[in-house]
Amino acid sequence: MSLKNLPTDAQPREKLLARGPAALADAELLAILLRTGIVGKGVLQMAQELLDPPVVDADTGSVSGGFGGIAGLLHTSAADLTRIKGLGPAKCAELVAVMELARRALAQQLREREILDSLDAVKHYLQLHLAHKGHEVFAVLFLDTQHRLLALEEMFRGTLTQTSVYPREVLLRVLHHHAAAVVLAHNHPSGNVQPSSADRALTHTLQSALAVIDVRVLDHVIVAPGAALSMAETGWL
Repeated sequence: MSLKNLPTDAQPREKLLARGPAALADAELLAILLRTGIVGKGVLQMAQELLDPPVVDADTGSVSGGFGGIAGLLHTSAADLTRIKGLGPAKCAELVAVMELARRALAQQLREREILDSLDAVKHYLQLHLAHKGHEVFAVLFLDTQHRLLALEEMFRGTLTQTSVYPREVLLRVLHHHAAAVVLAHNHPSGNVQPSSADRALTHTLQSALAVIDVRVLDHVIVAPGAALSMAETGWL
């Protein structure tokens, strides 16, 4: 059913204004952003298809279907969005803009509050930045003396080992930002956020290197779409 055929009080925009955003289902909120569907597919149907689970072809490895809910959609790149029929440049740009606003809102929180008091926000922030990437990325959150965010930098790409992440480069960026502490982070495109032996070895190497200049490694967070693990919380750090 198209939106124009719904009762006025059931149309997503009017429902939001009358009852507040919490009254809307995920697909209804997404439909407000999309605004229109395409021939043969209403906007609510398109929104729901975006939220449906992805389907992977066992023979070719190609992906169809949706992105697995709001969390999956937020971790999706603009390139991935273009595979959905009916999502032209304008709609893709709007969805990407919403994701960037979410990142900036979380970054503002982390600049104003001690990171150790905001671990969930840290995880969400790193998921929005790293979880959608198809390759491993190693990043560092640089923190001030009150453990508030100074900057996030993506520093290395590729499979993480002690030889592919250079402590010297991390130290140089710590000195550049006058950081007092750091949170290390990387993504696992496989979806499994458990730390590998290489992850643990790298963490200890960087801890030792940074201790020389009296900079603490507060955590190492591993993220994937819909999941995040804090090595400090789980006792690996």
